[in-house]
Amino acid sequence: MPELSTSETVPTAPPSGPTRRALLRGAALTGGALVAGATLGRPSPAYAQAEYDVVVVGSGASGMTAALTAAKRGLSVVVVEKAPTFGGSAARSGAGIWIPNNEVILAAGVPDTPAKAAAYLARVVGDTVPAARQQAYLANGPAMISFVMRNSPLRFRFMEGYSDYYPEYPGGMPNGRSIEPDQLDGRILGAELARLNPSYIPTPAGLVVFSADYKWLTLAAVNPKGLEVSAACLARGTAAALRGEKPLTMGQALAGGLRAGLLAAGVPVWLNTPLTDLRIENGRATGVLVDREGAQTLVKARRGVIVGSGGFEHSAAMRAEYQRQPIGTSWTVGARENTGDGIEAGERAGAALDLMEDAWWGPAIPLPGEPYFCLAERTLPGCILVNGKGERFVNEGAPYSDVVHIMYDRDTPSAPHIPAWLIVDQNYRNKYLFKDIAPLLPFPDSWYDSGAVFRAATVEQLAQKIGVPQAALRATVTRFNGFAATGKDTDFHRGDSVYDRYYADPYVKPNPCLAALWLPPFYAFKIVPGDLGTKGGMRTDARARVLRADGSVIAGLYAAGNASGAVMGHSYAGAGSTLGPAMTFGYVAANDIASA
Repeated sequence: MPELSTSETVPTAPPSGPTRRALLRGAALTGGALVAGATLGRPSPAYAQAEYDVVVVGSGASGMTAALTAAKRGLSVVVVEKAPTFGGSAARSGAGIWIPNNEVILAAGVPDTPAKAAAYLARVVGDTVPAARQQAYLANGPAMISFVMRNSPLRFRFMEGYSDYYPEYPGGMPNGRSIEPDQLDGRILGAELARLNPSYIPTPAGLVVFSADYKWLTLAAVNPKGLEVSAACLARGTAAALRGEKPLTMGQALAGGLRAGLLAAGVPVWLNTPLTDLRIENGRATGVLVDREGAQTLVKARRGVIVGSGGFEHSAAMRAEYQRQPIGTSWTVGARENTGDGIEAGERAGAALDLMEDAWWGPAIPLPGEPYFCLAERTLPGCILVNGKGERFVNEGAPYSDVVHIMYDRDTPSAPHIPAWLIVDQNYRNKYLFKDIAPLLPFPDSWYDSGAVFRAATVEQLAQKIGVPQAALRATVTRFNGFAATGKDTDFHRGDSVYDRYYADPYVKPNPCLAALWLPPFYAFKIVPGDLGTKGGMRTDARARVLRADGSVIAGLYAAGNASGAVMGHSYAGAGSTLGPAMTFGYVAANDIASA
């Protein structure tokens, strides 16, 4: 690690105040500023210094993939991380990764081709994202997965059966393209294991669970395959314990495996080191200013800066500025340190921003302590989603981002859709896991006390409790029960898509997504616009270079992951459409720097 010195000075951090954004934009365009947004007229204090070929901001999937790539291309690299832990939102996630034509799915017999992938992605994304970026993602994604497997302990498993989100589109895969990390022994991290960001929902002690297992664990009380998968999870956990291992899966394995790769490559990761600003000289990014161990430190980048600092989901000010109301920071499950620091620094440097109004949305229940991102629960038979008028408004099994887009698009004072309500009956509760609550077991009192869940003996009483018209909710339930009997949802076509049926109950006939609501008591869960993180950020090109509004490149500055505008545009191709592009464009950025 290079020595630190105090021989050079740089300008102070930018001012705050009502005109901050305008001042920062103007200052970023002045050719003489060393740091974007530099305050004029103040003395320049001394800063400690370090110097590397590449500085990576953020230790999530994009940042660590970028750092590993740069290191293996022979460059000196440092990762600066705001949090006291590494892994960011990736470590909290299920770690599905959507990369068409990668070697893992091809070995598993998935009949993918570049032409199919290109046709599918183009149909999903539309013209929101330039074709060159889409092609760069598809061309580099498979190589990125192969690179990661060659240069880290990570191995991956095909998530067989987890359909693309729009399998009926040209090039869509009904059996899926997504992969997830295989089991990893956390002992490989040594002392760094204690600094791994915890998962969003911890795996029960003694079990080793993969993302693909949750489909069956939800059904364990009613389906023999569920019991079989439960037994397999326990057997894996027992075997790992007998070997003295510390088994990691999902996001814990992904972040842990990438960190292990960095350890082997000798790449330092500075935790508790938030970005203060970018260093810009003559229009080029030449380093970053960080707060390191209580001192402002200038970290020079001889070759380039890669920003992988995540989105702005925990910035109330940015969400209020860019996104539709109601919005806030309490409904997201993204890493709490994601407050848009890298995006704002990029904007001060002159970066254009894209997709700031959007996020990786999903229906969420605002449970006390932390929201619950609702996946299987709204797809299982025996539930419906209703608006404030007591009426269904969407296919409950549709891709989660689509459901929230519809909630926002249709939310009006006369027909409120935020919050919406997930309605289930006791028959549903007798059969299916809900979050981590086993069938038949009561929900915690705190869920009811917080107003996130209501229960009543009749549909009418439930309607009264949640403030929707009683007759309307009864009519909605009656109509839906008719659909369940025939197996055909003529209103919203739930169950028509292969994707709808992924989390459904195959023992329910004639449609595994549809079952009547009839057995009291009835339950209502408040549904709000949750998210996995925001998807807007710096505009980038096919080489992950950051662009100004006029299309010119900010030399030396790259962005990947949720610090950049998503290559998925306003849509979501399949499980892992966040992590797949994040890792790929981190890889692309590092290779571009190394090749310059």
